[in-house]
Amino acid sequence: MIPSIRLYFLLAIGVPIALLLAMLVNQQTSIIGTLLFDCVIVGLAITDALRVKSHRVQVTRHPLHRLSIGRDNPVLLSVRSANQTAKIRLRDSYPVEFDVSQPMREADLNPNSDRELTYTIRPSNRGEYKWGDIQVRQLGTWGLAWNDWTIPASEKVAVYPDLVMLKELSIRLTLENTGTMRRLQKLGMGTEFAELREYGIGDDPRLIDWKATARRSRPLVRVLEPEKEQTLIILLDRGRLMTARVQGLKRFDWGVNAALSLALAGLNRGDRVGVGVFDREITTWIPPERGQHQHSKLIERLAPIQPVLLEPDYVGAVTKLVSQQSRRALVVLITDLVDVTASTEMLSALARLTPRYLPFCVTLRDPLVDQIAHTSTLEITPAYNRAVALDLLAQRQVAFAQLKQKGVLVLDAPANQISEQLVDRYLQLKSRNQL
Repeated sequence: MIPSIRLYFLLAIGVPIALLLAMLVNQQTSIIGTLLFDCVIVGLAITDALRVKSHRVQVTRHPLHRLSIGRDNPVLLSVRSANQTAKIRLRDSYPVEFDVSQPMREADLNPNSDRELTYTIRPSNRGEYKWGDIQVRQLGTWGLAWNDWTIPASEKVAVYPDLVMLKELSIRLTLENTGTMRRLQKLGMGTEFAELREYGIGDDPRLIDWKATARRSRPLVRVLEPEKEQTLIILLDRGRLMTARVQGLKRFDWGVNAALSLALAGLNRGDRVGVGVFDREITTWIPPERGQHQHSKLIERLAPIQPVLLEPDYVGAVTKLVSQQSRRALVVLITDLVDVTASTEMLSALARLTPRYLPFCVTLRDPLVDQIAHTSTLEITPAYNRAVALDLLAQRQVAFAQLKQKGVLVLDAPANQISEQLVDRYLQLKSRNQL
């Protein structure tokens, strides 16, 4: 039993009653009368709480399935009342590591009615977590006390990379794919022969098939489509720099989201996609394959991986890749760098990939560094911080310039924007047949 505010108010009434009896009768009668009054009120409260057991509400939590890291994931609780009006309070035993919108939910229900209560949780780490039971309080009919009980609802829930973003990207790619292919076919862009069709206004005269035109006595053009069965290899760094938190998530989590987004785009465009995760060695290697089943495999394999405080071996990762992948491929390295000196090994490793492969270096920048670098101040400490931030950005640009000189493609973007920019850049490479 949990006392209600009404019960405390009624018990407080006993004080003036005791004073009144003391003035009218005597002190002993006052004490006895007050105790009897309080006992009656407490007895009624206990009875009120016990009576709730006959018409308790029914509460169930909808299955949580897979949660997305860094997203507001809705949690739905269904409540059904009995044949009496119910005033309830619910507290779900979510993992303490999560941010929650409303720790406690309250509701008033009419007799024999249903109600759905929703709150959101935001995980900041991937992994498996235990969800506990549901604590329920229901106010008695007289409003004197709450009846408190626990509904068993414990379960294990897995937090995955940003599945919401991947779903949105999948819809976008599906909508764009048809229009893009039609436009490319109309313009005759591509490398693989698809079909012959009659020449139309706007077609490139260089694509006219003169032999077919002579045979059929009307101008025909070759329709080309982008080459399929190309290979995309993603190397994901899980070393020391990827353990830092950026915008609430580890840099490695942003890297996983970017890798899965890029893989989804590649599979959607018909490419074979493979992923390697490395620190001092390649700890996870998923050979390149085609088809949407490959993306499901990538999600399941990458979801439990965590970054480690080890310096990555870029040369070792590239050497392993070369031994595993003999044919030409777009090799995307998702990592971060500090300056030319600290990233010398990475620069030399990527240079080894040219010209046989097309290397693409993707770095995840901290937006806070940009903000500090572009905020003017007259105070000493912030001015020093700004100077350091400007120096870091300048050294990054020097490193990127050296990569470009060696034929390496470069993308440096804020960690929270990297997925979208990386997919757009990949689609540009595909449309221009740079792979």
